[in-house]
Amino acid sequence: MPTKPAPIKKAAKKEPAKKEEKAPEPAPEPAPAEAAPAEAAPAEAAPAEAAPAEGEAPAAPPAEEAKPPTPPPPADEPTSAPLDLFVEDKNDTSVTIIWSQPEVVGHSGLDGYVIEVCKDGTEDWKVVNEDLQKSCRYIIKNQTTGDRLKIRVVAMNAGGRSPPVALPEAVLVKEVADRPKVRLPRFLRQRYVAQVGAKINLTIPFTGKPKPVVTWTKDGQPLDTKKVNIRSTDRDSILFIRAAEREDSGVYEMCVKVDDFEDKAPLTLQIVELPGPPASMKIVDTWGFNVALEWTAPKDNGNTEITGYTVQKADKKTGEWFTVLDHYHRLNATISDLIMGNTYKFRAFSENKVGVSESAAVTKEEAKILKTGIDYKPPEYKEHDFTEAPKFTTSLTDRATTVGYSTKLLCSVRGSPKPKVIWMKNQMIIGDDPKYRQICVQGICSLEIRKPGNFDGGVYSCKAKNDHGEATVSCKLEVKQAAVADADKK
Repeated sequence: MPTKPAPIKKAAKKEPAKKEEKAPEPAPEPAPAEAAPAEAAPAEAAPAEAAPAEGEAPAAPPAEEAKPPTPPPPADEPTSAPLDLFVEDKNDTSVTIIWSQPEVVGHSGLDGYVIEVCKDGTEDWKVVNEDLQKSCRYIIKNQTTGDRLKIRVVAMNAGGRSPPVALPEAVLVKEVADRPKVRLPRFLRQRYVAQVGAKINLTIPFTGKPKPVVTWTKDGQPLDTKKVNIRSTDRDSILFIRAAEREDSGVYEMCVKVDDFEDKAPLTLQIVELPGPPASMKIVDTWGFNVALEWTAPKDNGNTEITGYTVQKADKKTGEWFTVLDHYHRLNATISDLIMGNTYKFRAFSENKVGVSESAAVTKEEAKILKTGIDYKPPEYKEHDFTEAPKFTTSLTDRATTVGYSTKLLCSVRGSPKPKVIWMKNQMIIGDDPKYRQICVQGICSLEIRKPGNFDGGVYSCKAKNDHGEATVSCKLEVKQAAVADADKK
């Protein structure tokens, strides 16, 4: 049976190869190369002959063959073109370029970049980097001063070359002594506002060597030299407008360029003028001494925002206008304190940062403040009851005096009606005794004791009494003997 061993030998060649890698036991045997397959053949033949005996072994290989075939991997595609290529720096022998990686990289990734150059006027592109460039920055060295080079960058991956990205213009291999720079003054970094008819004379200095090329644009378009005059020197550029108009408003951009390097600075110019009057004005309502007004914003704001309104009134009798609201921000108002019987007209002016509008919006209607009958009813007041029982606001205080020296006792009392005041000594009414002088003025009560003697001491009381009650205060008076000199005693 010569046909059956043939496939067995082929299978035997594959299996021993795996066994030799995993178990290196037969390697040290010095047997000839022909012996190895001879031994391997019977080794595999035994299980091959045993397989029919079991009846299940032959079913295993067909199960493996039934697996669906693995689909082939998708074909690799190149990346999209790199982005934003421009010159970062240059000198007499080299040019430094930078760029951004492609937007679409693909499943196979990005291997690197190829930088190619050729002289301007030819299409002889040459690769300048020996190995793929990994970063997005490269210095093209060993160039000839004065050459103009076209430069492009290509991204590489397993799919091949991407579309190239190239510089828009050829690069002159020459060192820039001083890069151009616009030195925009601080007051021009914000919006520059001028009135209609004003002269605009703005000087913007710049630096750069050799002398930069200066260009101006307005809103992205070239300037109209009939309206705007530009004068440039080695150090600055002057924007001059003899009489500004509102059409001169816009964003001006100054650009200075030296070879492949440039700098730009924007300048916003706003030409403003007085606003127009409010579009309309009317009287909404009239009641009592009040008038409600409404008006609308002006159609022409003077190229700047409206900051307020001025409202005036005029009596029909005199025709003179008087301001009732100034710098008013709303579009409606109520005017009060008008005079009864008068007829009024109203007008409103618009205001912006330039000033007040030359004309005004006037109400077509008139507001008449009607006379109405007035019935005066005096308010009803409830009389306050001021009646009060006597009350001493200042009490008597104990006193001491000397024989022969007059003294005075004082107190104060209030009450309504005016209370009657009675002085007493030791609970006895003093009455009209000439030794005592009694005075009571506006509630201040006094009792003067004239030249008291040894028996005038004691307890003095003051009683105040009216229809609502009475009150009493007391004090003690001590009368001392005068000191006698020693000579008099002898």
